[in-house]
Amino acid sequence: MTDMGIATTTRTQPLAAPVRTASMYTTAMEVATRLLRKYLRSPQLLVMSLASGTIFVVLFRYIFGGAIDFGRVPYVDFLIPGMVMTSVLIAAPGTAVGVAEDGEHGFYDRLRSLPVPHIALLSGRALGESVIVAWSVAITAAIGFAVGFRLHGSVAEALAAYALCVVCGFAFIWMFICVGLVAGNAQSAQGISTVAYPLIFISSAYVPVGTMPGWMRVMAEHQPVTVMCNAVRSLALGDPALAGLAHTTTYWVTLSLLWSAGIVALFAPLAIALYRRGT
Repeated sequence: MTDMGIATTTRTQPLAAPVRTASMYTTAMEVATRLLRKYLRSPQLLVMSLASGTIFVVLFRYIFGGAIDFGRVPYVDFLIPGMVMTSVLIAAPGTAVGVAEDGEHGFYDRLRSLPVPHIALLSGRALGESVIVAWSVAITAAIGFAVGFRLHGSVAEALAAYALCVVCGFAFIWMFICVGLVAGNAQSAQGISTVAYPLIFISSAYVPVGTMPGWMRVMAEHQPVTVMCNAVRSLALGDPALAGLAHTTTYWVTLSLLWSAGIVALFAPLAIALYRRGT
């Protein structure tokens, strides 16, 4: 008998690129939902957001309020719109810490292996954080009413002011996502996030910029928080003149939206680049 050899040929096929099966919308919503579930399962986070908002409002309302005579309106009516607007920056460092913690625990490493758009992963984070910002803004506004703030504008203007705060918060979230991706750990992220405080205090949030020294006034007048506070205050008071502002409400709102768009245009691509760099 003759052994008959059977020749076999093995063809090596090139590995196909992973197919992105999940849409951007689905991916973003899943990431946002995961973040909100994590937030709701941590009662201490809800308590801290309430406590921090109360502390800041009470300190400025009752410690500084008696020493400041604004003239046109009670100081509390000038203060609270600025407090509501800056609450988005006071809450936003939590974004940087959360992003850094997810990086430390390998969450992003697992996501990179999935066939999903990278931009959707960060967009979902920003969307979930925006819901948390909306909660913080609502809490601060409620505390403001409790300590004596009263609207001078219409209900529609008040709702527009609330929506503007959330939009501005969404813009700043992208900045803090970048901070979290750069920091590498929660402690560093918390420390780097303190760069937001000069923006908060060197602004029109708590006092008119005209009361500041000349060099500081220039800085305060040409930064986004002042513009955003002026817009929210104009809507809440119904008349920018009551806040000592020369321009119209439309001017301040438009400028705030332009600032927000510019911040997103700068930091969203940077966040995506930082995320991809980690692959």
